[in-house]
Amino acid sequence: MDIDAHLILDDGSAWPGRSFGADAPRPEDLVRGSVDTAFDGEVIFNTGMTGYHEILTDPSYTGQIVLMTSAHIGNYGTDDAWSEIGPVSGRSRGPSITARGLVVRNLYDGPVPGGRGTLDEALRRSGVCGLANADTRGLTLKLRREGSRNGVILRTGAEPTTAQRDAVTAYLDTMPSMAGRDLTGDVGTVVVVEFDGTGPHVVLVDCGVKMNILRELRARGCRVSVVPSGTTAPEIRALNPDAILFSNGPGDPEPLDGPAELARSFLGQVPLWGICLGHQILARAVGARTYKMSFGHHGINHPVTDERSGRVFVTSQNHGFAVEESSLPEGCRVRFRNANDGSVEGIEDASRRLICVQHHPEAAPGPVDSSWIFDAFLATLEN
Repeated sequence: MDIDAHLILDDGSAWPGRSFGADAPRPEDLVRGSVDTAFDGEVIFNTGMTGYHEILTDPSYTGQIVLMTSAHIGNYGTDDAWSEIGPVSGRSRGPSITARGLVVRNLYDGPVPGGRGTLDEALRRSGVCGLANADTRGLTLKLRREGSRNGVILRTGAEPTTAQRDAVTAYLDTMPSMAGRDLTGDVGTVVVVEFDGTGPHVVLVDCGVKMNILRELRARGCRVSVVPSGTTAPEIRALNPDAILFSNGPGDPEPLDGPAELARSFLGQVPLWGICLGHQILARAVGARTYKMSFGHHGINHPVTDERSGRVFVTSQNHGFAVEESSLPEGCRVRFRNANDGSVEGIEDASRRLICVQHHPEAAPGPVDSSWIFDAFLATLEN
């Protein structure tokens, strides 16, 4: 195996591989703020066997290096039509890939179906580096044992020297943890974007929305107004919404006092819906707490139980934070629960007029088992 790069973690461990995509920096270039595109981020693993294009373009992966546990990645190519980056307006769209890097075991480099590009080309075009031929199994086991870690992909040659390791460790020591980070300002719209429809008017607070959420709403006839995450309550009232949806997005929900206060001002007045980060924002709005998970849930094969019906369905997930169940107020009940670890996957409260889910009912990538959640959202308008 030709080794020309390493993923180096904040504990100094180095994971060798072959670089692809954009050229990564060298260790000697790592002075904080001096590298235009440094491939550093929180390293997390995703258990999906497919959907790498949608994963890489999901704004929720902002600030993260994605490790795919599936052994073979890239065989069906990429297509911009699959991209999940939302309707960013009023700012430069920039690269379509929002993740900071990609780590894989086997990178497919053969022909792809007509009209599609290769994964290598997609990363290169977006200025993102990948690492192939990596020991993804060993790295996944390490992250499961120790939790997600910060890391950086670098051109090092066959083996980084002690001086290079020390330089990288010093660099990563200055890198903030995902805990406490508000990344919603790096994604989402900065002006109101309207989508026509003949049905209910949904105001979508864009914390880093995935395009398939919009597709699912529009498929049900909704008229959607996508607004920035910093929009005020009077501005939303002026839009006269039938419901308000808080979207998915990257980072820690704890510092998002603005969106939580925004949601709090509508409790009991307008139906409130939430997905992923939006679910955590609504939980904070009712007074609940959130916490950082050890390695989070990232994949398209996570079972979730509907506590009302007892039905278990398979879901797409991407989150590193969760709602603390014991902190939920009276009247706010757990509606969905993770069947693997029992963590909260959704709450509902009739008096406060809210329902929200931690997983992704819009999938993309993933199964469509939970797409009915959008119908459950809309059903709140009938009550």
